[in-house]
Amino acid sequence: MGLIEDIGSGPVCLDTSVFIYFIEEDPHYIDIVTPIFEVIDVGLLSAVTSGITLLETLVVPLRKKDNVLALQYEQLLSESRGLKLLELDRHLLRKASELRATLHIKTPDALQIAAALQEGCTAFVTNDRRLPKISNLNILQLSDYSTI
Repeated sequence: MGLIEDIGSGPVCLDTSVFIYFIEEDPHYIDIVTPIFEVIDVGLLSAVTSGITLLETLVVPLRKKDNVLALQYEQLLSESRGLKLLELDRHLLRKASELRATLHIKTPDALQIAAALQEGCTAFVTNDRRLPKISNLNILQLSDYSTI
């Protein structure tokens, strides 16, 4: 089975790396992540990511003063049909804190998982092998779908 089939009917939570691979057309992952954005764009799948994704994707472009790339990330994250960018509100921060306390994961990972759980996601797409198993959330590793 492929990634889209493994994601299921969603909603799906996307980790920061998915956006980086897509926007920057990473040769190892572009063919894997593009179908995700295609099904989201046509309304067959809803997706979510936390505000930490905006922070993480903008760092390198801003450091390099690449305003065009920074704008691409901002537009994808804030204007894409079918994609919800969750603000880092108190409720999400509280849930992320609970996840950090119980699962001993890093803050960015806790925020993404908290976003997934808050929005009722069935899958979380990442390339972070350090994540523990989360009940009721299928953690899908992009590298498992790569042939390179």
